[in-house]
Amino acid sequence: MPVEMGVWRLDGNTPRRLPRGVLPSEAELEDFLERDPSLLGEKLLVIGRQLRTPHGKLIDLLSIDEDGNLNVLELKRDKTPRDVVAQVLDYGSWVAHLDRDTITDIAQAHLNTQLEEAFDEVFDAPLPDELNNETRMTIVATELDESSERIVTFLRQFGLPINAVFFSYFIDEGRSYLGRSWLASSQQTGAAPAARNRSKRAEWNGRDWFVTFGESSTRSWDDARKYGFVSAGGGEWYSRTLKNLPTGARIFVQIPKCGYVAVGETLAEAQPFDEALVHYQGKWTPLKDLDLSADYQHPGNDAHLPEDSEFIVPVRWITSRPKSRAYWEKGMFANQNSAGKLRQQYTLDRLAAHFALETASAATS
Repeated sequence: MPVEMGVWRLDGNTPRRLPRGVLPSEAELEDFLERDPSLLGEKLLVIGRQLRTPHGKLIDLLSIDEDGNLNVLELKRDKTPRDVVAQVLDYGSWVAHLDRDTITDIAQAHLNTQLEEAFDEVFDAPLPDELNNETRMTIVATELDESSERIVTFLRQFGLPINAVFFSYFIDEGRSYLGRSWLASSQQTGAAPAARNRSKRAEWNGRDWFVTFGESSTRSWDDARKYGFVSAGGGEWYSRTLKNLPTGARIFVQIPKCGYVAVGETLAEAQPFDEALVHYQGKWTPLKDLDLSADYQHPGNDAHLPEDSEFIVPVRWITSRPKSRAYWEKGMFANQNSAGKLRQQYTLDRLAAHFALETASAATS
């Protein structure tokens, strides 16, 4: 049955139902949602409004969530039950196939800024490597007829990520209120994440990697700069991605909560601290024999277990800076893993300019 919302004000022990008002227009509701899409109950960034599709149709609002997934928001307006559901499905089928470049172009046209910067501003996190692995569709209405509700509920039973949200408008002594309810909770669906589509993932240029260098009593950036290495360890989770670095990789080193401090080229694969060699003053030297300011041991771990060791990757620095001169801009890539492929062109371009490198290569595969 159609959803109905009521709001009561409590005057002492007496509830008094607030009278329903009528929004001047659904266009005003669209304005509200663009200004504050959290009205839908989660953080969203609107990246398109009245977005024209190749089929000549206009999507009311297109948003992106913190996981990089897109959400089509379509207002019912005066559409028939058949039309509103068919239209949101039509839009969803188009949006689901948008590749990363098209998504960033749509966002930049609407936001008048780079998507990476706007995303960081809203979510306080870098734009994910993969975008739009699942597209959601939401019908926005002040009310929905029984037929439309039945169709949406039926489609959800087959795992289709479609829902309807209702906004009611109330007036109380000169003040206006919006109330919100959903047709179905987010758990009431068998929807599974869409299959990974490589076109929605930033392509890798085959060369550049990031390294997250977490300073501590067991690891010193001053040591790493001086002797030419990066490291991670204290457990398999911390060292496993560092072990993926191949010889000859170009790495960009980032210290958490500070920024990027160096660019270098790896000289060998990762080795446990006790066995690691670094290329210092023209020769290969055991790192443990050098004058170090950190001990590279992990208290509480089993020193006899290789996976608990600090792992070292020797590096030839192209350029490096002290932590006090770390470089960071909103929207740049950061990750909690110790190492990984650096795919984000936005970050690569800024690092190339900052460190006076040749223009970072765009993806070739």
